[in-house]
Amino acid sequence: MRKIEMKLISQLGLAAAGLALSLATVDAKSASAAIVNYAFTVDSSINTGKGFFSFDDSTFSNDSVPEAIVKSLYFQFDGESTAYTEQDDLNYPDFPIVFSSTYLTGEPSSVGLEYTFDDKTDPSNFISYEIVGEDLTIFSSTSPNTELFSGKVSYQTIPEPTTLGGTLFACGLGWMLKRKATSMKRIKL
Repeated sequence: MRKIEMKLISQLGLAAAGLALSLATVDAKSASAAIVNYAFTVDSSINTGKGFFSFDDSTFSNDSVPEAIVKSLYFQFDGESTAYTEQDDLNYPDFPIVFSSTYLTGEPSSVGLEYTFDDKTDPSNFISYEIVGEDLTIFSSTSPNTELFSGKVSYQTIPEPTTLGGTLFACGLGWMLKRKATSMKRIKL
């Protein structure tokens, strides 16, 4: 019995050291990563859709409202096959941008998107969409001051794969150790 306990303690020590090392590696990679990924959802009475964008948070300007150029963007309305990218912004390549919306929301790492694009499914209808922070505006491109519909935009951070991998590893390791400890208790009895 004593030999089994010593072996278990040794394995637990190795597992704890491995876990600590893997979590330290995950934290180091996360801290040095500058590309941030977000998913966003738009919801209005006539259209809903989902998309994602990424940006380099080290390129935020030093303005009173820090902003950065979006590196990549993909958006699609539900039920439509047409996809919109960063190049569809009416002011590309200076837009779309992401801005810190902390001053609006009070949340420490809150961001908003500024993205304006024309409807590509039917260019003859002269419809344009504008996302600014949490607001979606649908307007006529022939008379831009006329708002046809409005809606809301919500954002969610997409975790980095290394963070997700580290979490799954830690949970799996904990489950295995618990299972081994339970089986050791059964052997003692």
